[in-house]
Amino acid sequence: MHKDIRLHGLMGDQTEYFVMVVGNDAYQRYFFNIVQEEDQLRIFSPGNEMILSPESISYQGNGGNFCEYMFGVDQPSSDLVKPEIINRLVMYGARSDEDGAVRFSDRTSGTETYDTIFFEGNAVCNYFFFVHSNLLSRKLKNQQEELVKQVGKIIKRTEAVGSERDDILISELYPLLNDETSQLFIVKLINRYHREYRDLFRSFYFKNKKISDEDFSRLVNVATTYKIDRYQQERIRIDAMYRSPANKRIVDEYRNILLACNTKGEINNLDNARLTRLKTLSVRNKIPGALFYTLDEMLKKGRNLRSDQEHDYIATTREILEGIFFREIEIESRIDRNDMLKLIQAKKKAMENRDHSFDQLMLDASKECDEKIRDGADSALLDGFSYVITYLDRFDTVSNLISQLAFMENVRVNEEMLRGLLEHKAAFDNLHEDCFQELFIRELFANAYLGGFGRRKVKTLMEGLEAIESRNSSIEELHVQLIEIDQEERIAIVLLEHVRDRIRNFYSKFNTKSDQEALRREVVEELRTKKRISTDIPDHLFSETIFTIKKEAMYLHSLLPQIIAERNVGLREDFLDNSGLDRFYVEELEREYYEKNGLDIEELYQIRKGLN
Repeated sequence: MHKDIRLHGLMGDQTEYFVMVVGNDAYQRYFFNIVQEEDQLRIFSPGNEMILSPESISYQGNGGNFCEYMFGVDQPSSDLVKPEIINRLVMYGARSDEDGAVRFSDRTSGTETYDTIFFEGNAVCNYFFFVHSNLLSRKLKNQQEELVKQVGKIIKRTEAVGSERDDILISELYPLLNDETSQLFIVKLINRYHREYRDLFRSFYFKNKKISDEDFSRLVNVATTYKIDRYQQERIRIDAMYRSPANKRIVDEYRNILLACNTKGEINNLDNARLTRLKTLSVRNKIPGALFYTLDEMLKKGRNLRSDQEHDYIATTREILEGIFFREIEIESRIDRNDMLKLIQAKKKAMENRDHSFDQLMLDASKECDEKIRDGADSALLDGFSYVITYLDRFDTVSNLISQLAFMENVRVNEEMLRGLLEHKAAFDNLHEDCFQELFIRELFANAYLGGFGRRKVKTLMEGLEAIESRNSSIEELHVQLIEIDQEERIAIVLLEHVRDRIRNFYSKFNTKSDQEALRREVVEELRTKKRISTDIPDHLFSETIFTIKKEAMYLHSLLPQIIAERNVGLREDFLDNSGLDRFYVEELEREYYEKNGLDIEELYQIRKGLN
């Protein structure tokens, strides 16, 4: 069973060292001496030597140095593409040739200052080592190659280096030498100033993922006292932020996706969605963007999407849906209100563009969710997806009902529908203040094809829902108001149909009140006989019908011929804006006019396009 001896001391105020000698007969070997006059510590074995002085370390023989990679430092491509490699290993006398192969030489001696060691390696902790074994070759270059084969893989992958668990490190490395008489010499160097700065920053950051002004002042004082340069401060801070467990999971997944893209040579839409989602999560979790910029620089290398034809709203949808499945790798990626609002807006855009990509993405995500749960994934995965589906169903329900109410005639809303709308409105407004208004109403009121009755019904609906929310009205009262508008609309449609043919060409005969009253009696009697109405016709409705028919006649006999002759789009739009007639109604009149007069309907379409 192997034993180890440890020697601990300081080189000046800044550099702390631990010397470990491991072997079955370690207690029987003389392995160090101290040169008092030069303040040096010499560690040695046959053919190997390491000298620690106040400013530097000198070495000769076999071995090398290793440390944990700090986040964001340049790494050899061979290390970068392997996520399991977490440590840097430098063997004395080793060089890489043009094709990437490592070549060893017998020139292994050298000297490095502590400043260089903590600058090029880890800012806090670095290890040096050499091995004495009778089984190693005589030539140094061969010894180096043999040591890499024996311990190199473990050194580059063990977590004991970063956690400074020297007992674990020794237990992992020494058995690999396969020589009971061998001795393993390890020197650990600690930069005490950098460690104090790191530990202080870590204690502040891990507490609430931000640094207060007071905390920052303390960090500045430490850096100033110990003269820690800005580059080292930045390295230490970024590495400490990366080591936060929640941050590390997200950043590592981001790196893994980029590595996979690097292997493929492209970043496709799905990859981009996942990368974007992780960046979104980083903002939510207060992870500094610098962690991602560093990886982008190292791995993205300017690669673009495979397809740049994807709409932004589809890319956003893909990003959010991909985030649902991050839960499997212990990355908290719940869909919050902002995400949900983005999905709803994406669905709305897709509907406006008649784009079925959104529905296909939802279908694919649903299938993937079902398959993962079937294969044993956490059923909580379904909760996130169900949350999305519930809101999208709400959107469909409200959108369809509002559209029918606005653009279709004789649509009746019952009290149950109104209760549902009230619930849906509360759910949407919970995402964002006035969300319901923004999603369903604002653009609707700007729609040129929204008719007078449709506008009244939607306006009454919104005012009624808001009054109910403030407890100034009730579902029953709102229902009565909408029924009254619906009845009025039905009468107006029937009235316009029956009055139009009577006076279209002779509207001037019905200018007086007595003439209009006589016409009204005739129409009411006729409609009651045909059982088209059961109540009297309101005065204002009959007057509006007469006025509508007069405007219709003026348009057909005076304005439309001029518009056609001059192709005067402005005159047409001026009439539509100021007449109060519904655009659908006017366009139907235009179509009838063209057909009756044998005109080319394409010309009408060209005039209408002038608006667009």
